[in-house]
Amino acid sequence: MRKDAALAVACLALCLAAPFVGEPLSGENAAFILWQLRLPRVLMGLIAGGALSLVGGTYQTIFANPLASESTVGTLAGATLGAVIALVFGLGSGVAGVPTVAVFAFCGALAVTLLLTAIASSGRASLHSVLLAGVAISLMASALSTGLQYTADLNSMFTAARWSLGHLQQMGYGGIGMVLAFVFPACTLLLWNTRALETLAGGEERAHSQGVDVATLRATCLGAGALAVAACVAVCGPIAFVGLIVPHLTRLLVGASRRRLLPWSLVLGGTFLVACDALARAAWPGRELPVGVVTAALGAPALVWLISRRNP
Repeated sequence: MRKDAALAVACLALCLAAPFVGEPLSGENAAFILWQLRLPRVLMGLIAGGALSLVGGTYQTIFANPLASESTVGTLAGATLGAVIALVFGLGSGVAGVPTVAVFAFCGALAVTLLLTAIASSGRASLHSVLLAGVAISLMASALSTGLQYTADLNSMFTAARWSLGHLQQMGYGGIGMVLAFVFPACTLLLWNTRALETLAGGEERAHSQGVDVATLRATCLGAGALAVAACVAVCGPIAFVGLIVPHLTRLLVGASRRRLLPWSLVLGGTFLVACDALARAAWPGRELPVGVVTAALGAPALVWLISRRNP
């Protein structure tokens, strides 16, 4: 309990300090910058980082693969393809107040992952076949995105490349509410299935013997995860490594039990992304790095360290 309390206090302190990182808050616009720009950005980081980490931990469980994540099943590649289509063809300025890029990214992410969900729920494909299908779909979507960018003009190509790096944009409290409308029920559904996922982590035979419908559980988690990731990626772009690395780091801190791993992945993932965004603002004074660059720069060495630690 003391360890959990200390971890919770550390996360809270970091998130409270994050809005004050960057250019000093002074002058008559200080209150506006803090409450209308930086605080919503921190909240968006908590939502996106938490959702990506929770989905990553869930996917690693249902696929029994420590390298499974939202990128493995094609969600990020589908979102990128949808966004590139909107940018290259200049498909309008928005739908019901939502930017067209976000709408197409959401649809692309959802369509690709729902295709994989249909394969998983059919019962005709093995676990490894489903994972391979996700990798194949991801490669296909990435190839189409690259081809479209190659045919685009320089302005569209630059915009697409910049979007694909991942960012926490200024979107206000209304935008946060819009993202939460998708992320909250999806994450709630994933946490609701924690007990079944704990059973599945012991093997399919054990799960079947305890009455868990494994095919339905996988399809439900894939669908809910796709919904959460699609909403986050549509707004923030494809932020790399959060869903892959944070569940592993969480496992080192709180243990492998899914009843602790998944809720703590939600908390630590949000804190991790907020910290990365603060670092992106402070690393280059006068400019701002995309947060996806920071997560990749930190996540890749961490993943290598974890692999070397598991296989000395």
